[in-house]
Amino acid sequence: MKTRMIFVGPPGAGKGSQAKILSEKLNVPHISTGDMFRAHLKNDTKLGLLAKQYINQGLLVPDDVTNDMVKERFNEKDVQNGFILDGYPRNPLQAQFLDTLLKEHGMSLDIIINVTSDDEIIIKRITGRRSCPTCGAVYHIENNPPKVFGICDKDQTPLVQRKDDTEETVVKRLKVYYEETFPLIEYYKNKGLLVDIDGNGEILEITEKILEILGA
Repeated sequence: MKTRMIFVGPPGAGKGSQAKILSEKLNVPHISTGDMFRAHLKNDTKLGLLAKQYINQGLLVPDDVTNDMVKERFNEKDVQNGFILDGYPRNPLQAQFLDTLLKEHGMSLDIIINVTSDDEIIIKRITGRRSCPTCGAVYHIENNPPKVFGICDKDQTPLVQRKDDTEETVVKRLKVYYEETFPLIEYYKNKGLLVDIDGNGEILEITEKILEILGA
């Protein structure tokens, strides 16, 4: 089964949701750069403090800092039987670093899942997200609303909208994606590893399509 995979695609296309579901179904770790950043920031590691300088200015964390976090993560034993990368690599230079890193570990990529979606749907999807600041549960005002409007089902905490989930910010993020990350699609297409998946459907339907492609 193809278990060394990467999810790519625009922000809000549903990469993270699919990666989490498949991680459980396939019993392989879901490696998210967002989770890595949060862990390093929380623990005030050397890499976390470096990343914080850029994040606080609203800048992208430099490739070398992100690469070092990924390199450190791949020293852990749980990646030996497979992994799902989500949010990394974000450009061809990071992809080249990953190729070298995997080679050092005697690994190679099996498949790249490119989750596609229309900009209008992405904007609606992201701007409708609400999250619980206490437990981290995520809802959507239309697609996955809480039982009581604006209140978390799990702990009754008032839900909040993240600062980067506003329409203005989403449009900027999409612009950055098309300029900086989209070339990554071509990089993996040239390697014959890329498979496109329409991310506009229902979450579980998309999961079934991906499992079918993986032969799971």
